[in-house]
Formats: sequence, structure tokens, C-alpha cells
Amino acid sequence: MVNKKTGCCTNSSSCCGCNDTNITNRRKLIIDFLYLDLSVCERCQGTDKSLDEAINEVSKVLESAGIDVIVNKINVNSEELARKYKFLSSPTIRVNGRDIQMDVKESLCESCGDLCGDEVDCRVWVYQGKEYSSPPKAMIIESILKEVYGGNNSIDSEEKEYVMPDNLKKFYAAMKAKS
Repeated sequence: MVNKKTGCCTNSSSCCGCNDTNITNRRKLIIDFLYLDLSVCERCQGTDKSLDEAINEVSKVLESAGIDVIVNKINVNSEELARKYKFLSSPTIRVNGRDIQMDVKESLCESCGDLCGDEVDCRVWVYQGKEYSSPPKAMIIESILKEVYGGNNSIDSEEKEYVMPDNLKKFYAAMKAKS
């Protein structure tokens, strides 16, 4: 009998050529979704939806390839958390620690402005030469597959010192003053 979860025979770990090490040595793909607000911000909400749809579409392929997907959705609602996660712009998606869009481009975000009572810029996603207020599902899927199959498994050895962008400082100060 074959265990549907592991693909191995249940009565012997070697009857079909698989063994327990294949199960325990699965690769992990860690996706971090960092955002300022999911209750009001339309860009964060759209990004959350696109991310969920992308993971839904690609998860069966990754599971078949022996890759476990771990998704962390992190509300970066304080300067302390922004420093901890080296947060540059909202929303952000990182796959195994790499931002799926290295160049940060922003524009006025009315939702976050309404939230904090001040003008705030949020991320604009650029994919195939077009700008989007939330990343297209295809952009996220492409980034995931590049990370898994692209062969670039090294993280930059030289980390830059984190400096919180003025835009985020302004947002957090306005939120603190509002409360």
C-alpha cells in the first residue's frame, strides 16, 4: 500500500525505492509577505490575494518536487519590526530572503494615507514593463520558480546596513500620533 502523503509503501521503506531520508530532506521555500495594513490598504490586500493565488497554483508542482512552502505574513506595524525585517516598502514579498522586486518604486497610497492621516507612498510593482498597484500572480510565480529552479541558491554575502526609509518613519510617526 502506498502512503499518499509520502509516496512510499507503508509496509517497507525500501519497497518502492524511497526511504525516510527523502522525506526528512525536503527542501524548504520560505516566502515572507511584509505589509503595513490588510484592513484598509488596497495595495496590501491585492498583494495578499495575488500571493495566495500564486501559491495555490504552484504548490502542487513544488510539493511534487519535494519542496515545502512556508508562508509568513508579517504585519510590520512598528519601527522595531521594520528594523528587524529590514523593511523598505509596503507591501514586500521575499522568497528565501530575496525581494521579488529589487528596485523599490513607490507612489502615493491613498489607503495608507487615510489610515495614518498623512500622505504616504507605497510600493508600485513593475512587471514586463508595466506598473501595477499589486504584483501580478505571474510575477510571483515566476519569482518562486526562479528561486527553486534558477540555480542561484546563495544569498549575497555582503549585507548592507539597514536604514529605515523616511516614508516609513513618517508613517509610523503619524500612526503613533494618531493613537
